[in-house]
Amino acid sequence: MSKLLGKILGSRWTKAAVFLLCLVPILLLARPLWMLATAGYSPQLTANPIEYITHYTGTWTIRFLLITLSVTPFRKIFNQPKIARYRRMLGLFAFFYVCLHFLTWFVLDKFFSFPEMWADILKRRYITVGMLGFAMLLPLAVTSTAGWVRRLGFVKWQRLHRLIYFAALAGVIHYYWLVKSDVRLPLMYGAILGILMLYRLATRKPTPRAARAPEPATTPNTASLPD
Repeated sequence: MSKLLGKILGSRWTKAAVFLLCLVPILLLARPLWMLATAGYSPQLTANPIEYITHYTGTWTIRFLLITLSVTPFRKIFNQPKIARYRRMLGLFAFFYVCLHFLTWFVLDKFFSFPEMWADILKRRYITVGMLGFAMLLPLAVTSTAGWVRRLGFVKWQRLHRLIYFAALAGVIHYYWLVKSDVRLPLMYGAILGILMLYRLATRKPTPRAARAPEPATTPNTASLPD
């Protein structure tokens, strides 16, 4: 069973299928957007379409961050190293959805107004922490390629990519501060993040500095985010 699962995970067709699954959230949004554009109203988008789209893309950003952080625990628990080959793609999809989240707010809500955007960042704490999380994801997306691993060196690159932990935390806080009364979803996401971080702490094996292996000459192509 383990060998079969490893074979499935190692297939390029499985990776293509996962890629298409990651596009499902935006594809599900396409139909109501088309209805809004052609008919002027879409029941799914509610009476405030901009708010709906902003929340929708933000929620999927947090989900993809948590899914990305779940790769390492699943890899260790099920002893399936090939799961790691999906981590980069999942992390980049998290960045894709956070970009949609940001652009919905900046373009549709603020109409490209930098003064209004800056005023909101300074005035509203949930936007402040949300922008902080977005800023932390930017260097991770830029340096997700194998070339950047070689330029930075694997150790420095890995340390940089630990920013994903803080970006996920910022996303959960952003969501918690945004909602007015029903905080069940942000608390659930926060609990999942807490479990994932506790697992990392519990399974982390400290390595003496002197015993650390030299940086690899080649870039591991299965990871774009740290364990």
